Amino acid sequence: MDNKDFSGLLTKNKIKSTSGEDRSQQDNYLDVIRAFSRLTYESIYVIDYEKMGFEYVSENPLFLCGYTPEEVLLMGYAFYFKNVPVPDLEFLTIVNNAGFDFYDTLPPCDRMLYSITYDFHLISKDGRQLLINHKLTPLFLNAQQKVWKAMCIVSLSHQKTAGNVHIYKQGSADRWELDITTSIWRKSLKVQINERELEILRLHARGFSINEIAEKLFVVPDTIKYYRRRIFERLQVSNMAEALFYAIDSKMI
Repeated sequence: MDNKDFSGLLTKNKIKSTSGEDRSQQDNYLDVIRAFSRLTYESIYVIDYEKMGFEYVSENPLFLCGYTPEEVLLMGYAFYFKNVPVPDLEFLTIVNNAGFDFYDTLPPCDRMLYSITYDFHLISKDGRQLLINHKLTPLFLNAQQKVWKAMCIVSLSHQKTAGNVHIYKQGSADRWELDITTSIWRKSLKVQINERELEILRLHARGFSINEIAEKLFVVPDTIKYYRRRIFERLQVSNMAEALFYAIDSKMI
């Protein structure tokens, strides 16, 4: 595939150089990321926007598409061109451009507080497609307050299609959703649910059934069903798996 078709992935936010002061930020930070990768089922990798490549790729297999971490690390951005279908590469180019355009509007003092999440397909060595959720957050900024390195976390998506692009700010109820057709970000507030609904979500996350939750909360099962319907309506989802993913992704539980 001709990488020039998706040159925005390779040029947007390209860091020209870093100073000694910039590099002093990163002492031993990969040890922390390696430790985190040992504790999570999710795949983790680090993007270096100066080298426009990967600096670290975890052993967690979801992101690897059948390759070894060393092979993915060596491929860098070529991994995307090889293992992401063309429609999703076009989508990623839009997200990449719109995301960094949004980031450039932020006050420098706030830039480390923002993270982006979206869903796209990966193609494994045997040709199977897998819809994954991809989160990205800054690790280091350079002297010009551009993202120098970012940590990415990959997990299975609970959505049905690619897309679902949101930006969140740590410690804030604000979120932004990207309209892919116009590349316009639309601001909204995170959905708020009450304590009883949170309690039911947490119990479902622990694997309890409707009847078991009703017994724990000293109510009848129909009451739990009522709260489930309210949760689905508030979160705009159709089942409990989607509700739990939304709640975890939004840091509700």
